[in-house]
Amino acid sequence: MSFEPGQFPLPHWRRQHDGEHRLPVALVVFTVIFLQYILPKELSLPFQKQVCIVEGLLLVSVIALGSKRIATHHLPSRATGMVLTTIMTLSNTGSAIKLVDQLIHGAITNAGHLLWTGGSIWLTNIVIFSLWYWDLDRGGPGARAQDLKEVPDFLFPQMSDEKYAAPGWHPTFFDYLYISVTNASAFSPTDAMPLSRWAILLMMVQSLTSLLMVGLVIARAVNILH
Repeated sequence: MSFEPGQFPLPHWRRQHDGEHRLPVALVVFTVIFLQYILPKELSLPFQKQVCIVEGLLLVSVIALGSKRIATHHLPSRATGMVLTTIMTLSNTGSAIKLVDQLIHGAITNAGHLLWTGGSIWLTNIVIFSLWYWDLDRGGPGARAQDLKEVPDFLFPQMSDEKYAAPGWHPTFFDYLYISVTNASAFSPTDAMPLSRWAILLMMVQSLTSLLMVGLVIARAVNILH
């Protein structure tokens, strides 16, 4: 096969596609909002319930503004989604700071309660970072479906060779959730590598945050049990 000068075949992961369904992401976001809503008062913001209501309204707005499939770069729904992710990030950061403060001062004396609340904040943190990865890589899911940005921010194993990818493969939210889970538990990237500086910075912040939370929670829980 010959190509005109300056023309090259597109990699399989850059081919335009129908986009991914919005419902799985919406269900994950709803779960995060629910976890933030049921956090105990001592780890919540003074206006936590109102924050969760605003988050719920923003989630409904994203669903209403966008189509069932995220097949195009739709600025209103993407901007609303990023506002929602920002609010969830600030809310969970506030809860994490309160948790660390209570751990340092020994205010939590029940190991089961500590593991539940600490685990809830940690899991929420994983989902929030996965949303940032998913919504920023190559301009977001709609932009990826339209192939609006050439250079990827994350390199998945399936990108290196088409024989490792299923027909029509493209990264979806589940792939970014996997990145977030492995980065939060291994404190480093595994098989999917960050390429851009913002991706590297975000993964550094997540690793350090996760290391601090997990270390303090486990240390305090062991201390309580003994």
